Amino acid sequence: MSQARLMDGTALARRIVEDSAERAADLTERTGTTPCLATVLVGADPASVTYVRMKQNRCRKAGIASRHVELPAATTTEELVDTLQALSADPAVHGILLQHPMGAHIDERAAFEAIAPEKDVDGVTFASFATMSFGLPGFVSCTPGGIMRLLDEYGVDPSGKRAVVVGRSAILGKPAGMLLLARDATVTYCHSRTADLSAAVREADIVVAAVGRPKLVKGQDIKPGAVVIDAGYNEGNIGDVDFDSAVERASLITPVPGGVGPMTIATLLEQTVDAAARQLGV
Repeated sequence: MSQARLMDGTALARRIVEDSAERAADLTERTGTTPCLATVLVGADPASVTYVRMKQNRCRKAGIASRHVELPAATTTEELVDTLQALSADPAVHGILLQHPMGAHIDERAAFEAIAPEKDVDGVTFASFATMSFGLPGFVSCTPGGIMRLLDEYGVDPSGKRAVVVGRSAILGKPAGMLLLARDATVTYCHSRTADLSAAVREADIVVAAVGRPKLVKGQDIKPGAVVIDAGYNEGNIGDVDFDSAVERASLITPVPGGVGPMTIATLLEQTVDAAARQLGV
């Protein structure tokens, strides 16, 4: 069997960002208001600082204003909630991104829920999860939303397919499974307590690896011709899938980096423009 075709997230993300930039420029011209994304960072985790800076740079390229709020590591849950509620109430801010992870002392869920649903462009609130699950208008979690766009781009119809999602986080694994279910896939969630992960993966037509453990999914377990989406990112640019062995069996596979990652940011920017358009009534 020939090697898998690579799913180029970088190229698709570039097109989405270019389209978002055109829409942002049009919105700014028509309303006199530039779409604005507020990023909130607690502490100075080096990876988080890098991610936020990258998102700000992408905003600038897409004609989206960015407002950065940097809070000390010792910030309490109450202080963070106050900050997020103030941004939610500010009409000049159209989207809010709370960078995670936060300190262990912070109630992450309480912080997320302080974000107004109409500004939850990262898709992290209960409201966003509900709209995703019920197929209603709202904002998707950015990485799962980006994954679905990649599947569409490469002509992968989840309907009737067996999909295995490895990982059950609230902003990646769980919503990815719900979005696949909404497209009529038969979805199995796997996680750290799954008794025989290999057996589950071997049945999958679509594998989404989103657990944060390097090379957890082995190529020998990939069903020949399966589509493999690696949403993991570990130290050293290593995904959750053993790429070198999986590429020999899959029909389509995302590289790390250059697969899912660029799609996450592109979805965030697109949803920020969507949020601004809704809030400005155009």
